[in-house]
Amino acid sequence: MPDPHLLYRVENNIASFTINREDRRNAISIETIQLFLQYLDEAETDPEVRVILITGVGDKAFCAGADLGSDASGEIQQGFQRYAQLLKRLSGYPKPVVARVNGACMAGGMGLMLACDIVIARNDAKFGTPEVNVGLWPMMIGALIFRNALRKKAMEMVLLGERLNADQAREMGLITRAVPADHLDDEVSRVLQSLAKKSPIGMKIGKEAFYAMADMPFEAALDFLSGKIAEVASTADAREGITAFIEKRKPVFKGK
Repeated sequence: MPDPHLLYRVENNIASFTINREDRRNAISIETIQLFLQYLDEAETDPEVRVILITGVGDKAFCAGADLGSDASGEIQQGFQRYAQLLKRLSGYPKPVVARVNGACMAGGMGLMLACDIVIARNDAKFGTPEVNVGLWPMMIGALIFRNALRKKAMEMVLLGERLNADQAREMGLITRAVPADHLDDEVSRVLQSLAKKSPIGMKIGKEAFYAMADMPFEAALDFLSGKIAEVASTADAREGITAFIEKRKPVFKGK
């Protein structure tokens, strides 16, 4: 039986999703998407999982893009729809999602990366949207590109189809931080461990509020968020956090 296109593991409150297609530069297949959606459902309901990690096998590519089938029988259209479903699922995910970018991140891989909350990349990784070079356009990932990067810099990247280095990607707001290759795992581990210690319910309510208010008018956003702060303040984790602060100890969060 061939190896699955996506590997899944839960350890130390971290659910790891690893694209397992090194010979295809970790391109996203329909099988990859189906497994992503299945495991994301499992991780959401698993109380042991507090944070999600997404990466690819090897050290050449995080994800080279989409590999969604042929034109036959509308298969490619179905693949695009499923890919859009994955981006929506990740972007609104109730637990923090971290991308470990271990190599090149291109085209559809950019969408996968940008759907994550935090992106930590090797400082020699390359990024880009080369679709224009073959007569295409980065349609679905554009919804994420223009929500993360300065508009004119994003349009320049899309129109030219040129590769960016990690420093350029960070300056544009596409990634969170770039670190030397031999420090990547230590930096990712540090961030994951820090997130795993936070209040799961606090981060869930906070993430939902953050993304829900992103396109609201200013005054509507403030009214919406005033309700959300009351919601999160009423949780047991918030009471534990405040008590621990007063007692000068580390809080023990239970996600309630």
